Formats: sequence, structure tokens, C-alpha cells
Amino acid sequence: MRLFVAVVPPVDVVEDLNEFVAPRREHPDDDIRWSAGEHWHITLAFLGEVPDWKTDELAERLEAVAKRQKPFPVRLAGAGAFPGVPDARVLYTGVRDETEALQHLSKTTRAAASKAGIAPDGRKFVPHVTLARFRREMDVTRWVRVFDTYSGAEWTAGSLRLVESHLGTGSAAYATVGEWDFLG
Repeated sequence: MRLFVAVVPPVDVVEDLNEFVAPRREHPDDDIRWSAGEHWHITLAFLGEVPDWKTDELAERLEAVAKRQKPFPVRLAGAGAFPGVPDARVLYTGVRDETEALQHLSKTTRAAASKAGIAPDGRKFVPHVTLARFRREMDVTRWVRVFDTYSGAEWTAGSLRLVESHLGTGSAAYATVGEWDFLG
């Protein structure tokens, strides 16, 4: 299974961002692959391919992480690009988290995966929601300027999800493997 751990925004937050993104999706450019709103999430830990037999222990450890975490306020706002604006492969909206709970959750979910014998991706955690991917490196200054004006409503992150990603010819399909409420 190809897995990641995430916080998923509620439907109203996704709908608001989708309204902002929709007119931009109409831009005819074969080099841009826009992410579907129903796939938007904040990845805390990308785990890659995980053998089925390790998922039970992983789920137990993630449940323990969620039980210790208090719900916290968060907001989608701003924009950026990976690896950078002049040579982007990914365009994203940023995440504002004054409590830094997402940073903490990223560390604790990665530690939980490691203890379950799963090596998480080692990239630095940058909280974001991927809006688009580019088939080739592009200077996305104009896109970042447009999306940098976005500022969504604050919402309360209240759960943690373990998600399976199925890669296809078009876009990925996601299935929730487990979800645990923050009870801290």
C-alpha cells in the first residue's frame, strides 16, 4: 500500500478554496494538472509503499498520537511553490497554524511510523495543500501572486487520517484506511 498521514480540511473549507481556484482551472495550459478539491489535504508524513502486515501496528500508533493531540485552529492562506517559484513543479496554498500543532503532529506521526518499522519520507515538513502540478519546471510567479491573495476562514483540525494513494494514468485516487479524532 502507498500511504500517507494527513489532516483533511472540512467540506466548507474545501468548497471555499474551490470557488477561488475554479476560474483559474479554466486557464488552457497542458503543462498544468490541477488537483481535485476532494483530494486536498495537509500531508504530515508520506510513508510510501508499506507492507499490509505493518498497517495494524501503524494504525495503533497513529491512534495513540491522535488521542494525545488537542483540536487546534488552522487556516488556508497564501501561496508558494516547490522546489521554488522560478523552477516550480508544484503550486500550493499555505497553511496558517499559530499553535504550530501541525509541526508537532508531523514529528509525532513520523516517529510513530518509524516505531512501526516504516521509514517516512525525510523531506522538511512545510504545511500546504497542493493545488496543481506542472509537467515541466515553470516560473510560476504570476500564479503565486494570484493565489497569495487567498485567505480562507479559520477551522478546527479535529482528526488524523491514514490514507492510501492509488496512482493512475490521470490523477491519484485516495481511500481512507483509518481516522482518529484528536482527544487530548
